[in-house]
Amino acid sequence: MSMTAPLTLSAQDLTRRHGPRLVAVNGVSLELRRGEVLGLLGHNGAGKSTTLQMLTGALPPDSGTVKICDFDLAQEPELAKACIGFLPEHPPLYKDMSVDAYLLFVARLHRIPREKIADAQALAKQRCGLQQDGHRIIGTLSKGYQQRVGIAQAIIHNPPVVVLDEPTVGLDPAQIRDIRTLIRELGNSSSVILSTHLLNEVESVCDRVIILQHGRMIFSGSSAEMLANGNMEEAFLQITGNDERASA
Repeated sequence: MSMTAPLTLSAQDLTRRHGPRLVAVNGVSLELRRGEVLGLLGHNGAGKSTTLQMLTGALPPDSGTVKICDFDLAQEPELAKACIGFLPEHPPLYKDMSVDAYLLFVARLHRIPREKIADAQALAKQRCGLQQDGHRIIGTLSKGYQQRVGIAQAIIHNPPVVVLDEPTVGLDPAQIRDIRTLIRELGNSSSVILSTHLLNEVESVCDRVIILQHGRMIFSGSSAEMLANGNMEEAFLQITGNDERASA
């Protein structure tokens, strides 16, 4: 990924408070470039999910700005959000719908032109390994396949920015391998932000890493820079001071 690649996301001084005393995210700034996979790390309660919700417009910041593909998220929300695909920690699935019916519904929400919906649906299923599962009811699928459907809804409109919050949590090793392969493939054509607890996941798929602690950014650098301090786990514990006070 070249540093001359165009910026797809820019966030400046994001802050979010929960009540008068608790600052969930405190002055976080970051940039994302086309073709980059960015890993977001931190203990439970560090502010990862809150940060992703602000970056996608699901949660407004108390202060700070977000631009997606040069659209200000607060001033031009529809244009900015059209450039984002988001898989939250709990995928927004209607489990009584079939995979095809659900992806058709999502395509309409994203205002994909009617004549292009079938192709978009087919491509999303192909990229997520769901070609044979369109007729199946989502609630009958395994957790791994439900996660694939969650990613399919995030990419069906071919967004420049894909945001994934804990995409492999609770999956078995084979499912994790498949999702990681998909994330790497997404990084070839889009920008990806990936929140995860799995340090080997960061090592295998991420170009760059940001670490949050108590709502503040305490590290921003390449995966290679982290690995220069040992393996990924040792580097993470060294940077965070093995501080688990924020863990739930």
